[in-house]
Amino acid sequence: MPRSIWKGSISFGLVNIPVGLYTAETRHELQFHLIDQRDKSPVRYKRVSEKSGKEVPWGDIVRGYEYEEGQYVILSDEDLKRANPAATQTIDITDFVDAAEISPTYFDKPYYLAPDKKGTKGYALLREALRRSGKVGIATVVIRTRQYLAAVLPEDDVLVLELLRYAHELRDAGDLEVPRGAAGVSDRELDMAERLIDGMAGSWEPEKFTDTYEKDVMDMIEQRVEKGETAAVETPAPKPAGEGKVVDLMMLLKRSVEESGGKGATASRGKAKSARKRAAKSAKPRAAVHAGHASKRKKSA
Repeated sequence: MPRSIWKGSISFGLVNIPVGLYTAETRHELQFHLIDQRDKSPVRYKRVSEKSGKEVPWGDIVRGYEYEEGQYVILSDEDLKRANPAATQTIDITDFVDAAEISPTYFDKPYYLAPDKKGTKGYALLREALRRSGKVGIATVVIRTRQYLAAVLPEDDVLVLELLRYAHELRDAGDLEVPRGAAGVSDRELDMAERLIDGMAGSWEPEKFTDTYEKDVMDMIEQRVEKGETAAVETPAPKPAGEGKVVDLMMLLKRSVEESGGKGATASRGKAKSARKRAAKSAKPRAAVHAGHASKRKKSA
């Protein structure tokens, strides 16, 4: 059994049906790694703290709303649910409309709805009523942090929740330069086009359509592997803390002096001056001794 991404209920009138929301699409895409073409090293995406420079686990990440520059209100998932429990736990059907009235441009993303054990009868009731009437339920639902417009419709034995785009999210097609009306198309040309469509008409069988582009790319990759047109990519081992950093000793010394308020430098200069005085004093007796020895040597000569 797949895992639901949302649990709540479908509500219309006084009817309440406990359900779970399940992803209806599965994507099969070629997985490419990002590689630096200069040295063939992998390029990673990481969630890095600006303060510490370290990667942050998903479990430690929360949402922040900046209400003033540099000032945030921190919100967790539980906070967002508590803000409006009814909105976050209910698929609230407010209208029923003919399915044909909804333009395909409004459909965005499908989800499956499945009942829990207490909601099976209500689930079947809504599904069959929609099927018989040819209607779809128009509802609002909050998923994660956003409220969506949605359509609830039957698909075989399953109820599908199709997220819809709001009207303001669609651009006005009236601004496009397209031919209006027949635009000079003759009846004979139209008849020929209809005959062509009839000749190509058939039942909708989605399974017979496959991604031919992915196959072509994989064929090209296999050909390059056979020719040896490959590159070795080595993931560097993580560096120990501190490795790779150039230490500027002069900068560290200067900073140390500045942090000590110059006291260290003053003390050092004082010590050096005292040492020079002591050296000068001791040098005078040594000079006298040398002078005495020199005079003795002259006399003896």
